[in-house]
Amino acid sequence: MNAMSRAVNPEAHQGQRAKLAIIIPMYNEERGAERCVREVCKVLTESLPDSRLFVVDDGSADCTARILQGLEAQQLPLTVVYCPKNKGYGAALLEGAKAARAFSFDFGLFMDSDLTNDPALIPRFEAAIQGDVDVVKASRYIDQGGMQGVPLYRQAISRWGNVVASALCRVGVHDCTNGFRAVRLSLLANFQFKERGFPSIVEEVYLLKRAGARFTEIPYILTSRLDDQDGSKFRYTAQTFYKYFKYCVLAAFVDGKQSLKP
Repeated sequence: MNAMSRAVNPEAHQGQRAKLAIIIPMYNEERGAERCVREVCKVLTESLPDSRLFVVDDGSADCTARILQGLEAQQLPLTVVYCPKNKGYGAALLEGAKAARAFSFDFGLFMDSDLTNDPALIPRFEAAIQGDVDVVKASRYIDQGGMQGVPLYRQAISRWGNVVASALCRVGVHDCTNGFRAVRLSLLANFQFKERGFPSIVEEVYLLKRAGARFTEIPYILTSRLDDQDGSKFRYTAQTFYKYFKYCVLAAFVDGKQSLKP
């Protein structure tokens, strides 16, 4: 697919309200799985009854799958996708996207299972996808965005990393590395991520730009994990920095369309 090709036909969606699915990958999240599911489902039940939560259990070795099975048996807007083996973050997201498409959802909102992505923002994403866009990124680096409870060294690395990433990717958003985003599912249908872990987020930006996706952003405040949860699985390593930077450079050479401002 070349840089200027279009994977979607905007006119095909006129007159219809785009439907939003929530997609959350989980791997060994037994301490927070139930809280996450219940808080997200509460927002959907109260504000977006046509939406649904898809949780991907990515081959968890703890009690995560059993907890999800119990929740799935209840009257919740929940579907669980079970992967017998751990496939990695990027592959788990695509499994969730595939399941959501089977339910005829138009967009998938990808969230972390630790509730550092505030479920209260879900209705704002749902409103944003009704515009002429393919990707809605939550941004820590625009007005009303920010970080709370995050160590200062992590804030500094993330902020300066995204200055470089946004300058190279040139898709019109300020937070290219944030995984809290809604993506038109038809664009993801033919994607195959090379990355297993979090660098797949920037790999996705690169692939979406190649597909001619239209980006926009909404403000978002990142919070730290709750005290009773395990620590973040993200680690700053030389290899991680290299992988992030690699996809930013690749994106810089793609003549993609600029985003639509909200």
